[in-house]
Amino acid sequence: MGSADRPDAYAEAGVRYDTMDPGKLRAQRAAEATSVGLEQRGLSEVKESRGESAYVVDLGDRYVSQVTEALGTKNLVADAVRHITGKSHYDLIAQDTVATVLNDLATVGGHPVSVTAYWGAGDSEWFADAERMGQLVDGWSAACLRAGCSRGGGETQVLVGIIEPRAIVLGGSAMGVIAPKTRLLLGSRVAAGDAILVCPATGIHANGLTLARKIAASLPHGYETRVPRDPRGRSYGEVLLDPAPLYGPLVEAVQHGGLDLHYVAHVTGHGWRKLMRASRPFTYVIDRIPEVNPVYDLLCAGMDAAESYGTFNMGAGYVLYLPEPDAERAVGLARAAGFELLRAGTVEAGPKRVVIRPLGVTFEGDTLQIR
Repeated sequence: MGSADRPDAYAEAGVRYDTMDPGKLRAQRAAEATSVGLEQRGLSEVKESRGESAYVVDLGDRYVSQVTEALGTKNLVADAVRHITGKSHYDLIAQDTVATVLNDLATVGGHPVSVTAYWGAGDSEWFADAERMGQLVDGWSAACLRAGCSRGGGETQVLVGIIEPRAIVLGGSAMGVIAPKTRLLLGSRVAAGDAILVCPATGIHANGLTLARKIAASLPHGYETRVPRDPRGRSYGEVLLDPAPLYGPLVEAVQHGGLDLHYVAHVTGHGWRKLMRASRPFTYVIDRIPEVNPVYDLLCAGMDAAESYGTFNMGAGYVLYLPEPDAERAVGLARAAGFELLRAGTVEAGPKRVVIRPLGVTFEGDTLQIR
């Protein structure tokens, strides 16, 4: 069985998790001491939520979850594709940004209450493009309506000299409610014997776009290069812009159906290594893998399976962990809510690692240093 280390192509494109993660871990450790501020107000944190995708505070009769996330560089693809399609595609970019925030919020069982926006541009002229701005505004509100939450306020900045002219940084924050408190999802609930269910991705989502943009420069027609096997015959740039689903309704459907959902992982940075995000040591054995989007024919050219699955989502958008006897019913509840689930594998006792048997790939625990 092969062994996978940190991917090289993403690092060469400028994103090095081995450089970034130590600083993020240091911030986590420093933040722990600040929980005394909650205690002064008669509140407390859920300590285990530090290092999860969302932070959780105990309000007594319920939990409140909180997260801040950002889109990354996907909007630069929309800007590059505009001359090909004649459309700004910022309605799709808006959904991706909201999904990036809310999909993290749902990993702890948080049902979204409100989403705020952060838009930071390199110059004031960015906001003068009526079509693009209109699609961003309307798309953001539409995503909030689909998620069943309110769009709150936010911050709009012009940061001359920090952000490049004609560019914008998109992100946001969200608050969620976990009630009843038994719906809290944490890694300590994962148990040996749990079924691993994968909800397919719709494409690259919002992870790996720095590398995808670099790859565009090497393609024969750049973003206009046709994607082999794409059923709609679209270009590379257009396929990259397919937005991520909002997975929160999937979590709600499973929990409202009375199943004992244990944990959820959002497959973003670090690729399939995210399957072992839970803090306790287990071996996550994968026997079936989802079909991948045809765009990966171009994205992964020259990569081996270990690098591809350690960089991109490779068809896995969201991963659910729950008792094996509940797996079949979870598939049915998900389908009724508009989601498909693949019975992909099983959690086993053993050292912390992800074993993808169909590919002969193993990700060891020390390749995911995020908590």
